[in-house]
Amino acid sequence: MVTITSGTEGWLASSATRGENESAFGDCANVESTPGSTEFDETESKEDDGSIKRLELAYKPFTKQEAFHKSPAKYRLFGGAAGPGKSKALLMEAILQAHEHPGADTMLLRRTFPELEQSLLLYFRRDVPRELYKSFHESKHVVNWWNGSTTRFGYCARENDVYQYQGAEFLFIGIDELTLFTLRQWQFLTSRNRCPVPGAFPCMAGATNPGNIGHAWVKALWIDRMPAPGMENPSEYDPADYDFIAARIHDNPIYEKDENYLKTLRALPSHLRRAFLDGDWSVFAGQYFDRFNVSRHVLRAEAIDWKPWWQRWISIDWGFEHPAAAYWHAAVPETFDFGGVNPDVSCEHGQTVVTHREYVTHRTPPRELAREIIARSRDAAGDREHIDAIYLSPDAFARRTDEASIAEQMGDVFSAAGMPRPVPADDDRVGGWMLMYQMLDAGEWLLTDNCVELIRTLPNLVRDPARIEDIEKIDGDDAADAARYGLKSRYGARRDGRDRMPAEYRIAERVTSTDLTLRAIQAREAQLGEFSRIQPVHFFRRRR
Repeated sequence: MVTITSGTEGWLASSATRGENESAFGDCANVESTPGSTEFDETESKEDDGSIKRLELAYKPFTKQEAFHKSPAKYRLFGGAAGPGKSKALLMEAILQAHEHPGADTMLLRRTFPELEQSLLLYFRRDVPRELYKSFHESKHVVNWWNGSTTRFGYCARENDVYQYQGAEFLFIGIDELTLFTLRQWQFLTSRNRCPVPGAFPCMAGATNPGNIGHAWVKALWIDRMPAPGMENPSEYDPADYDFIAARIHDNPIYEKDENYLKTLRALPSHLRRAFLDGDWSVFAGQYFDRFNVSRHVLRAEAIDWKPWWQRWISIDWGFEHPAAAYWHAAVPETFDFGGVNPDVSCEHGQTVVTHREYVTHRTPPRELAREIIARSRDAAGDREHIDAIYLSPDAFARRTDEASIAEQMGDVFSAAGMPRPVPADDDRVGGWMLMYQMLDAGEWLLTDNCVELIRTLPNLVRDPARIEDIEKIDGDDAADAARYGLKSRYGARRDGRDRMPAEYRIAERVTSTDLTLRAIQAREAQLGEFSRIQPVHFFRRRR
């Protein structure tokens, strides 16, 4: 009789006592059956001469793979860089879970079928001996194990493909390259993670490198250990359910001394090298705002000596089911001294826009949203700030919730408080993203450290593969959209080259001499300059 000692913990414990040259599920002859073990039928377990078969699964886990298998967390994430054996660990975890609980179902997923064929299915056909399972359905990609359990290989090429598993239940769900999946796909699959087998512990795991469409929510849940952007009930997030097992190529004995492969990784562009070799989650392939740097572009709000004549405006991305985001911006003159807070920032390209306040909310009615924005439009002394303009997402002017559009409802509240009515924001996505990129690169756009959501969102935005100049829509990108409205809609005013401080202040700036006669001359020249600025521009008439 051939037996397999099953169960992740039991297998790891027994593997530690085996010889160094024995593989998992190695020589099973003369091994007594243990509770929960899987027994193979004798007719399937003997060679032609009647001897007991030797079943070998070519898998001896590396240290980080073993840590992954031992983790008790409900949701595990393994990897973070290229080459640590992520896909192999997921496959073996699904096999172990299937053998631990007879009659249970497990599932392994990739985003597309070609990816599935080139990784998980390839490893299964190559490394799992035929004697270990009862059958494999080639068209359905389902493995039937001898104990009645199954393992399904699937893929979700489109967003709604996850609904093909509606009504199913899986003890274990493993997702390879998790950042290729969206938050909504992950959330739906968690609802399929259940098992009626007594004593079973339903769990899920992902393996991935940094980058791609799901980078933001994966990084939030496992790396930053906080609710992901787009979660409707962030209060339900429990960091104890999540465990990140970081692994790099040097954790894989097969590749750690492969100088040719290491040389290839070192030769990659800096952002790819940091992602694939170092497992750096702050920079990755496909990242749009690769110029964004917290040390260069973020400063403390209290470090700025705010002037009442600086231009100020607000930009809003309206949302109810998805979050609404509002940002306050100020145009700071090029002569302003940031006091060494950001010595790398250069203001020589004109005014610097400082985004200095944010308000992100969910399921807030239009009038209430306007009241909250008014309440926050005050300076450190508690005085009402002078707001030049309010730019609101264009869809708010078309959508209606009762007798008026959303823009009209918000405008009535703003107007009653002495603030301007909102105007449609410039919704040029490609031009807006490019402007934000250029301003970051030139040091013309800064953020204060209280704009938490925007600081978190910007580095996680990725290019749209179908429209490379655009950014792919993701859950939680509302903060970036709101900021884009504020910068793009103000583009012309920002390029004026000077701030709109009162005329007397501008004249006083140009009177610098200590000699009374020279001071009078400078003042007169400044007055003439101010006068010329307000003269109308005349155009030549065409003769008929």
